[in-house]
Amino acid sequence: MDSLTVLGIILAIVAICVAQILEGGQLAQLMSLPAFLIVFGGSFSAVLLQTPFSTFKRAMRIFFWVFVPPKYNVRRIMKQVISMSENTRKEGILSLEESKRKTKDVFLKKGIDLLVDGNNTDDLRNSLIVELESEEKRDMDACYVFESLGGYSPTIGILGTVMGLIQVMNDLDDPTEIGSGIAVAFIATIYGVGFANLLFLPVSSKLKMLIMNRSRMREMIIEGFAAMCEGEHPKVIENRLGGFIEKKA
Repeated sequence: MDSLTVLGIILAIVAICVAQILEGGQLAQLMSLPAFLIVFGGSFSAVLLQTPFSTFKRAMRIFFWVFVPPKYNVRRIMKQVISMSENTRKEGILSLEESKRKTKDVFLKKGIDLLVDGNNTDDLRNSLIVELESEEKRDMDACYVFESLGGYSPTIGILGTVMGLIQVMNDLDDPTEIGSGIAVAFIATIYGVGFANLLFLPVSSKLKMLIMNRSRMREMIIEGFAAMCEGEHPKVIENRLGGFIEKKA
């Protein structure tokens, strides 16, 4: 579980609730099922209209990365690649089959298969780059689902507010209800702006960061396999891959 994600959500909720109380309001005043349905229903409807089903389904699947992000241990992967290069140098290319059985990383397995099949450096690099870019694009397209939700929800919130104001105008015969009616109408705007800036857009940004971290790790794998294909010494490969490791401050 990503503690920063949980902390961020809790802080956002607490900040809004405390501000409402300090302003002299009640928390119940922020609750409106019609406003919630208009904002969420309208925003998701707009996104469904513009998004292929496969992309939307992928977006719902990677959404949970925000809470339980995939773990990419770049140092461990680098050590694996270097170890494979050492084994290849000592025992030959077929020694990689054992490494393939031990690893769970699909991208590593594909690189091993390309090496064992005798592909040259350019073919190996191009095949792995296509794999990297294809999956990166699919996941980035999924991120745009949340980015689109963040773009639509404020506008849908205004739509909900206007609908609420229409109801207020229909009840002008009772002046005592006008103030409270207007207040309720503006809850839809709060929902629209709040969900966009406190949920949808941050989720999109965090997912993009995770995807780019994965791509960076895979670029390192590509460089490692390309160097192995060229017959580079393990020490040379280690120095080359070291540039992908984040230096401690």
